[in-house]
Formats: sequence, structure tokens, C-alpha cells
Amino acid sequence: MEHERIILILEYLNRHSGEGKGVTVKDIQNYLADNANMQNVSVLTIRRDIQRIENLGNEIEITAGAHNTSYYKMKNKGFTFNEIRFIVDSVSINKFLSHTQKQRLIKKFEGLCSDKQVRQLISRISLNGQGSPSLNLLENLEKVHSIISEKRKINFEYGKYDINRNINYYSKSREMIPCKVIYFNDRFYLKCIDETTLAPRTYRIDRMRKISGGDKTKVKAVLPKYDGVVVDIFEPEKFELVTLRVKRFLLDDMLEQFEGYGSTRADFDNPESVIVTVRMGISSGFYRWIMRYGGDIELLSPVSLREEFARRLSDFYGQYNK
Repeated sequence: MEHERIILILEYLNRHSGEGKGVTVKDIQNYLADNANMQNVSVLTIRRDIQRIENLGNEIEITAGAHNTSYYKMKNKGFTFNEIRFIVDSVSINKFLSHTQKQRLIKKFEGLCSDKQVRQLISRISLNGQGSPSLNLLENLEKVHSIISEKRKINFEYGKYDINRNINYYSKSREMIPCKVIYFNDRFYLKCIDETTLAPRTYRIDRMRKISGGDKTKVKAVLPKYDGVVVDIFEPEKFELVTLRVKRFLLDDMLEQFEGYGSTRADFDNPESVIVTVRMGISSGFYRWIMRYGGDIELLSPVSLREEFARRLSDFYGQYNK
């Protein structure tokens, strides 16, 4: 009962004080009586609870009013309203969370806002087409992070779709050391190291189930460090200095993806294009990435990559030229 009361008082201070407005002990007594059936909570008890809330790191300002009445105002709520708004919007558009999970998370952040701010949170970003996740992603992430922190190997079943759109899960003996969770292309992935071969492995966290920790790791797992741009979640076979002819309207997109790795110059043969040179990880995903842009990107060099890309395009064309 005591802990519940303190939480309710903290929630009330967050919701109803601040922005020049304070609340009285009488206001808090009425709130507890009306919302939690806590009748006759003494003034001394509430003042003691407020002191405990302050001891937890919350800054509460006390000002004197008329008739020897004290007003309590929460000064620092941990997050600014803009920060809470950003978090709530991020939760709202998360396609991995069910509607119930989103509402539960958002409700917790509403407890940090005033009534006026809660009304401003009503307008939220939404996705076109909502799909409920097949697994509890939050629970999976919590388990994975816990196992990583404990420096244990990880065990799990992994699922893949069959032609009937059913996910079939399979379990096998794994000697995987979990290293890092990565968010890539709207999905969460777990990067592991195979303890036997020291080769990197990648798994989608929303395709995992029955996650559990194994034995303590015997070796220090180190993921490869990338020396260039990687456009696929899977490990590149090698890195090469690549030259691309890019249409000018794609330049912003290219520079954002390449970050500090790319350099540009004018294309003297074609004023509608620019020449971009960048060190990139080479894999099948690299060639698929170029295909996404059609004729708006041309792979100029190295010659070996250009020839390999031409071969893949020829195979692709052959599929439709029979």
C-alpha cells in the first residue's frame, strides 16, 4: 500500500504540477481518495512521501501561498515534452508492437506529462496498414540483451516461412556467442560469433523463440570491423574502392548512406550525373542494392565488379527472354 501510494503521488505531481502551477496536500488527499480509495491519508504521511520522492532524485519546488498553504511543483520530470513526444511517436509507428503493447507503453509516458501535454499527444503518427507481430519482440530483446550482458552462449529455435506462409521453427545445436543487436531496414538482428569457427552469424530477432542462455563463453568474441559502407545486414566477402556514376537527384541519398566514406566530383561527360567514389562491402546484397536504382546508377569500376554485375544482369535478362 505504501509503495502504491508513493507512485500515485508521483504520478499526480507529474500530471498536475509544473508550468507555474503547484498542488497542495489537500489536492493530493482528494486525488488518493477519489482514484485509489485511500481515505484519510494524513498530511504528515503525504509530506513524508514527497520527501521520499525527492530522495529518489526528483526536484520538487515548494512555495508558500495564502493561509499558510504550501504548493508543491515538480520541476524536473526527466524528459522534456518534445523528448516524450518523439518517443511516443516512435512507439506509435513501430510495426513490431501490437496495439495493446503500444497503448501500455504510451500510457507510461503520459504519466510524465501534464493534462495539457497529454491532450497534445493525441495527434500521433500512424502507419498505413497495421500488422500485429507474431512474437513478443520486447520480450525477445530483453532476453537477448540479458544473455549478452551475462557473457553466455545463446540457444533458440529459428523460424523460416514455407510455401504455405507458415513459419516452421527448427532447433539445432549451436555454439553461438551473442555480440550485438543491430537495427537495419526496419528489423532487429542479432550478430553472433560461432565459437567453433569464429565466423560471424546473423539472425532476425523476431524469428527467434524459446531463447535461453547457455554456458559461459570460452573465447572472446569480436565482430569484424567494417572498413567501408555495408548495404546488407550480412557480412561482405571483401571491401573494394568503387566508382559510381549517379544521377544528381540521388546525390543526397548517396551521401547519407555513405556518411564519411564517399567522395564526389563533377561528371564532365554528363552534367546530369556526378561521380561518386566510395569504399564498399561486396556481396550479393551489393549487386541487389545497385539494381534497386535501375539506370540511375552505373557501376564504373573496378572492372572485375562491373563485369560480374554485367553477368548477373545478363542472367536476369535471360529469365525474361525465353
